[in-house]
Amino acid sequence: MTNPSIVVVFDLDDTLYKEIDFLKSAFSSIAHSISLEVPEDKNTIFEKMVELYNLKQNVFEGILSIYKTSLTTDNLLVVYRNHKPNIKLSPDVVEVLEILKKKKIPLGLLTDGRSVQQRNKIEALNLEKYFSKIIVSEEFGSKKPCVDNYKYFEDVFGSSQYYYIGDNLKKDFISPNKLGWITICLKDNGLNIHNQNIDLENKYYYAKYTVSNFYEIKVIIK
Repeated sequence: MTNPSIVVVFDLDDTLYKEIDFLKSAFSSIAHSISLEVPEDKNTIFEKMVELYNLKQNVFEGILSIYKTSLTTDNLLVVYRNHKPNIKLSPDVVEVLEILKKKKIPLGLLTDGRSVQQRNKIEALNLEKYFSKIIVSEEFGSKKPCVDNYKYFEDVFGSSQYYYIGDNLKKDFISPNKLGWITICLKDNGLNIHNQNIDLENKYYYAKYTVSNFYEIKVIIK
């Protein structure tokens, strides 16, 4: 039996794991592909890609200007989107998900992105053992902040107290706030892809709670 009085929906990127880890995993796969065509080891190529990224350069164009190969930027983009990522959940995330699972609280996952790319992340993180319903925007036909993406969970699980946990102030919390969900923002620890230092006037952009780590979520969800 599940606990129908509470439903918790999570964002994926920069919430359940750090998206920078996916980026570096993709860079590693791309570096390997380039190393097959040039007299340079993949670690050196990888480090150069990270350097270009940190300098806010166009990484694909930059790395192909350094190493002359038959590959194009489109080829690199295909590898980026379709590689099997080397990513994992942190201990605090695992602990919270296990607690919620033991309490038999239904869990949903709502993520924007391309189907193959997001599904590869979900598989690598072994998330299907926790989440009974998963929405990927490309498959669903709309993306956040579209209210339909959130209402899907209400249609599936029915009347409950809904929680939404995410990180992106520009799109994550608008619809769940309007639906009366309890929203929780995971504070950027400096590694997020999308910076949270933005000035937003509409109150619906902000979560009801902001937490510094996953352990604090246990106190809010009761």
